[in-house]
Amino acid sequence: MDLVALEIFQAVALEASVTRAAERLGRAQSNVTTRVQQLEESLGCALFAREGRRMLLTPAGELLQGYAERLLALAEEARQALRSPEPAGRLRLGSMESTAAARLPAPLAQLHARWPQLQLQLRTGASLPLVEDVLAHRLDCALTAWPPGLAAPGELGLACTPVYDEELLLALPASHPPLHAPAALQVDTLAAFGRGCTYRCLGEDWMHAALGRAPQVLEIASYSTILACVAAGRCAGVVPRAVRELLRAPPDLQWLPLARCPTVLVHRAGYATPALGALLQVLLPGQTPAPDPSLAGDSAA
Repeated sequence: MDLVALEIFQAVALEASVTRAAERLGRAQSNVTTRVQQLEESLGCALFAREGRRMLLTPAGELLQGYAERLLALAEEARQALRSPEPAGRLRLGSMESTAAARLPAPLAQLHARWPQLQLQLRTGASLPLVEDVLAHRLDCALTAWPPGLAAPGELGLACTPVYDEELLLALPASHPPLHAPAALQVDTLAAFGRGCTYRCLGEDWMHAALGRAPQVLEIASYSTILACVAAGRCAGVVPRAVRELLRAPPDLQWLPLARCPTVLVHRAGYATPALGALLQVLLPGQTPAPDPSLAGDSAA
């Protein structure tokens, strides 16, 4: 079981196809098939269930996938640590949708211009799944709002660097009577991203306190659709001010201050590659950021 075999295994697992995995890796299909078979023989178990042309992970394959992710991530970290101090190699960055849209375009353009040899992979998602992906070595770092109720980063073996301080706004339909007190809230539905979104948790908690009961939640996949639902008069939504400022023509809504919520860059404690340092340089220009492993979960939300 070597790193090449694990890379091939991971490619087949991700693509669920030998053909697409071979294309992804630039290898012959026969080579990919042979290496998978050799890996299965060496481990003494089937890693894939063949369903026509699809390759689906068996329980043993799912178990190996977790180990493969960690081993390959550590191998990449070792390569970067032993190279020159110039940022290079791969950096897998996770980000909340709002941060990616409102905060990252300029810093990532600077990152590419200054270190073109650095291969950045960006994936967006809700805060809790992003933290879980960092813990599982599926991501190297992530920009998140620390999920309420989650153990403090230091207890999980993670470190956090504060990067942005977001002002969250509660969006209400234009037709809603002026909201002088939370008890005057007249909508009982929150349009929000899926579970694991910190901003959703904050909105649910605020509406629960205002209504005296938990709000209904309409799960939406984008801020534009959230705002469209609010404009239709059905519900409320939680939107960072930075996202609202991106809109050329914001819909006619009521906007009320809700909370301030820091965005932190989270990574595994001890993970300190030149690539991570380069990212911090463009995110916090002119500063010398220090990770704070003791940052409490509820202080970030």
